[in-house]
Amino acid sequence: MSLLGKEIRMKRLIDEYNACIICALDHGMTSPDFLDPLANMRNLVRDAVRGGANVFMLGRNYARICISEFKKDTSLALMLTATSARHPEKNLTCEIGSVEEALRFGADAVVVYVALATGQDKSTIEFTAKVGAECEALGIPFIAEAEYPNIYMPKGEQKKFGADYLLYNARICAELGADIIKTNWPGSQEEFAKIVKAVSPIPVVIAGGHKVSDRELLERMEQGINVGAVGCSVGRNIFLHENPFVITRALSRVIREKWTAKKALEELQEELKNQAERPKRI
Repeated sequence: MSLLGKEIRMKRLIDEYNACIICALDHGMTSPDFLDPLANMRNLVRDAVRGGANVFMLGRNYARICISEFKKDTSLALMLTATSARHPEKNLTCEIGSVEEALRFGADAVVVYVALATGQDKSTIEFTAKVGAECEALGIPFIAEAEYPNIYMPKGEQKKFGADYLLYNARICAELGADIIKTNWPGSQEEFAKIVKAVSPIPVVIAGGHKVSDRELLERMEQGINVGAVGCSVGRNIFLHENPFVITRALSRVIREKWTAKKALEELQEELKNQAERPKRI
């Protein structure tokens, strides 16, 4: 029965186009500073749903608050971890939920942030393994975030970990029961392809990471899809965007409809131009 439960939920997480477009809105539990757009969570969810996002990463209370904006085929991925972003030892991971709670919420997945090289690798690996085992027993997919040890570290600092770190992290997550692996863009299509191959046949989604230009984001997604990624998990590049709907739609064009990044960017820019030219309501 539990295997059937996983299969049913995975079909909702990864749709008939073999696409998984996740909007990550858990940053109120990870950012050292409050990010203003997160004050309008219902609006963010509504815009991202309209744009084509089919999965939302949320904490328990904002899952309750935002459920009114879900469509019947929208999935909840409940966060089981948060990070102590203001702690002197940056980015220590805190356990905040359980697989059983996610089932009570009607979630289609649980999410664990897996940060290695933080000084707490033993407890992180043990918790990841525990969640993997519980998800297998209870029939709920496990999304593991195999990311850099501090998601807010400057890009230059991330480079010292590099593609080898991400490959190592992703493979550990695969070994411990992850059903979908989210990982950072390592810098090139070739390096990303190595990660996809190393965890095959487990699906991989590309983390949005730092705020980047629309062009860079879409080109990164196109390259990732071309070497086997099934989708994205984007937070800041959606909710910090001037129009969350159009950037989510552009991501959906590239991932679900297989548009080129160039074509999706042209549509996005045209929409932003038209938006700027529309008379403002008084």
